[in-house]
Amino acid sequence: MPLDDAGLIELGRRVLQLESAAVWAVAGRLDQAFSRAVRLLADARGRVIVSGVGKSGLIARKLASTLTSTGTPASYLHPVDSLHGDLGIVGASDVAIVLSKSGESQDMFGLVGSLQRLGVPILAITGSPDSNLSRVATVTLDGSVKEEACPHDLAPTASTTVAMALGDALAVALLEVKGFRREDFAALHPGGSLGRRLLLRVRDVMVPAGRVLQPTATMREAVVSLAHDRGLAMVSRDGHLTGVLTTGDLTRLAERDPRFLERPVSDVMTHNAKTAAPDDLAGAAVGVMQRHGIIVLPVVENGGAIVGVVHLHDLMRAGAV
Repeated sequence: MPLDDAGLIELGRRVLQLESAAVWAVAGRLDQAFSRAVRLLADARGRVIVSGVGKSGLIARKLASTLTSTGTPASYLHPVDSLHGDLGIVGASDVAIVLSKSGESQDMFGLVGSLQRLGVPILAITGSPDSNLSRVATVTLDGSVKEEACPHDLAPTASTTVAMALGDALAVALLEVKGFRREDFAALHPGGSLGRRLLLRVRDVMVPAGRVLQPTATMREAVVSLAHDRGLAMVSRDGHLTGVLTTGDLTRLAERDPRFLERPVSDVMTHNAKTAAPDDLAGAAVGVMQRHGIIVLPVVENGGAIVGVVHLHDLMRAGAV
C-alpha cells in the first residue's frame, strides 16, 4: 500500500533516529583503541593509504579527502587495482586505514597481505571486531551496528554512517594533535569563498582612522565625528584609544539630557571598547561584532595605537561573512 505524506515523513524520521542512535552507541564504546589509532596516524613518517570495497570504498575516498584537507597527506587505493600495479604508491613508512563492514571481503585480502609484507601498520574500521581483518590489524575500531536503516537489514546505511563518523573523529583528533590551525586550513583551500574568508585579514578591509576626539571634547564635536565616521567616534590620548562613542550612545544621552551637546565625551564614552588588530582574521572580527551586537570596531596595535576602523558592511562585501 502506498505511503501517504505522514508515512513518508515518519519513515524518514525512523532512518535518521536509527542512524543517530548507531553513532551514539559507537561514541559510547570508544576506548583506548581510538587514542592508539590517532597516535599511529600522527607518528607515520609517510602518507596514509585508505582503502575499502563497495560502499566502504566510497567512505574511504571521503576519509582520504578529509585527511588531506586537514594536513595529513592521504591517498585512496582500490584494493583490486593495488594488485595490478597501483601498490607502487605504498611505502614502508606509510600507514593504512582499511574499511570493511564484514572484515571478511576477499577483495581486501590481497591488499592486506601486501601491506603486511611491506610492514605497513593497518588501522581497521570494521563492523566485525572478531573478523580476519581485525586479527591482522595493528589497531581496530569497532564500527558495528545493531541494524541497518534498510528495512531488510541489507543495504549498508547505519554502518556507513558510523564508518564515516569514525573517520571524521580520527581526522579531527589528528588535526588537534598536529596543531593544525585555521591559517593552515586556509592555505590548503585558497579558492572560492572559503579561502577568501579564511585568508582575509582586518588590515585588508579596514579604513584609515578619521577624526579622533580628545576626552575633553564636547558631545557637539562628537556629533560631527559620528556623522563623518559612519557611527563610531574614537577618543584618544597621545594617539592611543581611550574610549569610543556610538550613535546609540548619542541617542540614549539625548533622551535623558536636554543639554547633552555640552557634555564632555569622557562622561559618555565606553572606556573598555572592543577592538580588532590589523592581523586578526576578518572572520574573527565578525565574530566579535556578532557576540556584542556592534557593527564597527576600532583597529589598534602596539598597546592601543589607533590605526583604523573596520565596518561590518565592508567585511560583508569582502566575503568575510
